[in-house]
Order: sequence, then C-alpha cells, then structure tokens
Amino acid sequence: MYEYRFVETSLGGFFTSATHQETIADYANQGWRLVQVLPTNYNGHGKPTHYEIIFERPLKDQ
Repeated sequence: MYEYRFVETSLGGFFTSATHQETIADYANQGWRLVQVLPTNYNGHGKPTHYEIIFERPLKDQ
C-alpha cells in the first residue's frame, strides 16, 4: 500500500519565482516519489498558472 501527498504550487509570475523544482527535490529527499503534475488553474490565454504535484511512498509497517 502507498500513502499520497498532494502539493499545490505555481510556475511563478512577474513578481514571484517558480518553486516546483525545489518542491520536488525536497519531497524526494524525504522518500516521496513523483507520480504526476496536474494543471489546476489557467489564465485567460489558456496557460496553466497553478499545479498540483502528486507524490507517493510505501506505507511504513505498523
């Protein structure tokens, strides 16, 4: 069995920086595996502005 983590992020904008690479690296260092990146919001031109990053890792024995 696996546990999942869902993380909201953006690609940054005029005044902000993108954080997706750091987010993926941070979770990978904690043992999470990247499953998928889904766009969740779009601007008026159809460009994705926000994403949900999905991670998984095996459940630890209880």
